[in-house]
Amino acid sequence: MRPAVSTPLPGPKAKELLERGQAVLSPSYVRPYPFVPVRGQGVFLEDVDGNVFLDFMAGIAVNTTGYAHPKVVEAVRAQAERFAHVCFSDFTHEPTLSLAERLVSKLGGGYRVFFGNSGTEGIEAAIKLVRHHTGRPYLLAFTGAFHGRSLGALSLTASKSAYRKGFAPLLPGVVHVPFPNPFRPPLGARPEDVGEAVLAHLEHLFRTVVPPEEVAAFFLEPIQGEGGYLVPPPGFVPRLKALLERHGILLVADEVQSGAGRTGRFLALEHEGVEADVYVLAKGLASGYPLSALLFREELASWRPGAHGTTFGGQAVAAAAAHATLDLLEGGLTENAARVGAFLLQGLRELQTRFPFLGDVRGRGLMIGLDFGTPGEERPDLRDKAVGLAFQKGLLLLPAGPAAIRIAPPLILTKEEATMGLEILEAVFRQL
Repeated sequence: MRPAVSTPLPGPKAKELLERGQAVLSPSYVRPYPFVPVRGQGVFLEDVDGNVFLDFMAGIAVNTTGYAHPKVVEAVRAQAERFAHVCFSDFTHEPTLSLAERLVSKLGGGYRVFFGNSGTEGIEAAIKLVRHHTGRPYLLAFTGAFHGRSLGALSLTASKSAYRKGFAPLLPGVVHVPFPNPFRPPLGARPEDVGEAVLAHLEHLFRTVVPPEEVAAFFLEPIQGEGGYLVPPPGFVPRLKALLERHGILLVADEVQSGAGRTGRFLALEHEGVEADVYVLAKGLASGYPLSALLFREELASWRPGAHGTTFGGQAVAAAAAHATLDLLEGGLTENAARVGAFLLQGLRELQTRFPFLGDVRGRGLMIGLDFGTPGEERPDLRDKAVGLAFQKGLLLLPAGPAAIRIAPPLILTKEEATMGLEILEAVFRQL
C-alpha cells in the first residue's frame, strides 16, 4: 500500500462530517487539518473519501501495533465474548491481574500497580499517591511539560499557557523548572552547559522558593512530548535523580507518550540508566484501547483501601489488548522501533543538511522531533505549513512545542514505509 490522495482535501464526505461536527461538538476540540478516517490497516489510514494516508502520528503515539493488527483484534474479540467490564476496583479478574503481574515483572519486581483509563488519570493518581505517602505539599515539573488537562495534571502541565487560561486557581504547591533544552538553552546557558545550569537553578529554588524537605516529587517526561520531543542532554537525568535522592524527593516518570517500546526500549528512562519511584504508562500500552498503569515502589503503598479508585480503569477488554501489545513488543516490535527509528533519524538528518530551516532533528527510536528555525528564532509558520502540505500529499503529522513536528508512527513501521515518509517530507521541504 502507498499514500494516494485522489480528491481535493477535504473531500465532500469529509467536509459534510466536519460541518455536522461544528453543530454538536465542543468547540474545545482541535482539528489540525481536515482529516476524517474511516478505516486503517497497518500504518495506513483511509479517509471517508477513499484517500490513503501514511500515518506518522499514530493517534498521538497511541496505536503501537498499527491498525487492525490481527493479534490485537483476536485478543479483544475473545475477551469481549467473555465479558467487557466488571469493575476492577471492586472485583479481581483476569486478564487485568495477570497484566499487573506482567508489568511488575518487566520492572524487575518490587512495584505495585493501579490501573486507570488515560495518562491524565494516571498522573492524577500519582499526585495523590506521592502527597499521601510523603505528607509533603510541593510538586516539581519542567516548563514545556505536558502531564494532562484535568485540574491536578494541568497544574503540572506547562507546554502552552492556552491550556491553563481561564482555569485558575490551579493546584497549589506546583513549581516549574526550565527544561534543559540543548537546542534553545534556557537561563542564558551554552548548549554544552545547559544541564548544569538547570541543576544549579533548581538548587537556587531550594534555597529561595521551595524548601526541598517539603517537596513530594518531581514529575519528569524522559523525552518531552508536547514540549517538542525534547531529549535531555547526556548525563542530566542521573544527576537530577541524585539531587532528588539527597533531599528525599520522589521521581515520577511520565512515560505516557515515551513508554511501551516507542524509543526502542520498553521505558524511555532505561536509556538514562535510572529507575523511577513511580511510573505512569498509558497511550501505546493497549494499542488504542483506553488504559493507564500507575506503577509505584512497594514501600510507597501506604494508602488505605478506598483512598483511590476508578470505575473503568483496568477494564478487561483493554487489558486483553495490552497483553497482545506486550506480546508483540516482546516479539520484536521494540527492536524494530530502535532499528527503523535509527534509519528514519539518519534520513531526516540528511534532509537537514539540505534544508537549513530544519534547525534540529532529535529523538530516540520512533519518537522523533523536527524543529523549525534557529536557536534564536522559532518558525511555527514554516512548521504549520509543512504539516498542511504533508497532509495534502498523504502523510499524517502533528505539531509539538513552539515550532516542532513530532514523528511517532506505529512501531510496526518498516524501512520501506519510512522511506515513503522521507520522500514525502523531501517534497514538502522543497515547496517550503
